Amino acid sequence: MRQETLRLQTISEEATLELGRLIGTALLENIPSKIKTGVMVLLIGELGAGKTTLVRGIGGPLGLTRVKSPSFTLINEYHTPNLSIIHADLYRLESGKADELGLGEYLENQNVLLIEWPERLAELDRHGALKIFIESGNDKSERAFEISSKGEAAGLLLEYLREAVKNGEFNTCAGLQLTLD
Repeated sequence: MRQETLRLQTISEEATLELGRLIGTALLENIPSKIKTGVMVLLIGELGAGKTTLVRGIGGPLGLTRVKSPSFTLINEYHTPNLSIIHADLYRLESGKADELGLGEYLENQNVLLIEWPERLAELDRHGALKIFIESGNDKSERAFEISSKGEAAGLLLEYLREAVKNGEFNTCAGLQLTLD
């Protein structure tokens, strides 16, 4: 499977939530049937870029009704009928200290591991991941997303997202722009 990068732009918070719902649907439809281990999703962006908003969107199809930022607790675990979702926010940790949390253990089962501020981890390279870089636009509600994959599981998810966007399943966002590398 060749590595691709998906680039999207959203123009509102609702469109960012919708993108998250599309990612959550990709996880729900692929993990139980095609992916036998956990999946790591890395969320990268400045403060206020929309990482937790995207996580709220991802949680919807997975069965989450409420997502809180784990800024002070570091890790929130959500157990749903479909999957277990682990949401980690490493912002308050020094680089390298996050490795002591043992986040890799969550990947031994069919869990979804969502990590904000993953650059605080030293050992990312040994796990495959769906990497989502979020950048704020000129307008307060505009966001640019660059989504790439490493590993087979993340590659399946990226392929699902690419096809869903191309087929118009992400249609609540006027002005959506898509490019593939």
